[in-house]
Amino acid sequence: MASRVKRTYNLAPATVRRVREMSERYRLAPSQDAVIELAVDELERRLREADETGAWAAAASDPEFRSETDEIETTYRAADRETWPV
Repeated sequence: MASRVKRTYNLAPATVRRVREMSERYRLAPSQDAVIELAVDELERRLREADETGAWAAAASDPEFRSETDEIETTYRAADRETWPV
């Protein structure tokens, strides 16, 4: 069984109402705690994806990275044509 930690947060009444509604009315999650966990997971995913987007953008403008990816593409071009569907 996963351990749980009891925390207290001061939230706006509208936020509390929306969390309750997502749990009870929309059955988004089985409990209000689970709704909060889903929301935090989603926010963390968005932040991680934004970081990854930035890293790929930086890599795309890095001449050394571009050279390496071009070399890999050239090396495996024939194998890709043989194995990848048209």
